[in-house]
Amino acid sequence: MSIQFDIAKQIIAETCPNRKLKLENIRLFADIIQPKKYQKGDIILNEGDICNCLFYIEKGFIRQHYIKHDKDVIEHLACEKDVVWCIDSYFNREPTHLMMDAVENSVLWEIQRDIMEELSDANGDIAYLYRSFFENSLILSQLKADILRFESANDRYARLQQHFPEITRRAPLTMIASYLQMTLETLSRVRASIANAESK
Repeated sequence: MSIQFDIAKQIIAETCPNRKLKLENIRLFADIIQPKKYQKGDIILNEGDICNCLFYIEKGFIRQHYIKHDKDVIEHLACEKDVVWCIDSYFNREPTHLMMDAVENSVLWEIQRDIMEELSDANGDIAYLYRSFFENSLILSQLKADILRFESANDRYARLQQHFPEITRRAPLTMIASYLQMTLETLSRVRASIANAESK
């Protein structure tokens, strides 16, 4: 079997673990996904681009961000086994206000919208998979909203560590601070207080 087929199986298993797709439909999906390599710092989507793909992260670390009042604001951070996309741009076929770039050397698999929609119209398995991408994205968005709803900076960081340990381990502190909507100084104090508590 090809690497493309193996990755297709992996994406399906992670996206809709409770449904077993027919082998021919796995092959159909494998035929439409395409790998793309990015070096650290490479731009995947720029502000003003139209997002026509879902991006599955086989390897690497990705951020989505925008500029507000001359500040870089992190909208989303993602790593291996995540699917990233710009929701408004994808659904409305309009230019995105977000930028997406590689925090680390990364390998992404592109899932083209038009081809995926065409397959979904004719294939129940693919339609289920496609819908699962969106359902999982909604769940993730709600989880992030729950993290940010906690008033205490300590609570926000603790929840991030609990649910997304890879982010706290791999993302630069400036990105984590922006993602959690706090200053770098506040984040440093939070991390220091947690380290002190753990050492006692």
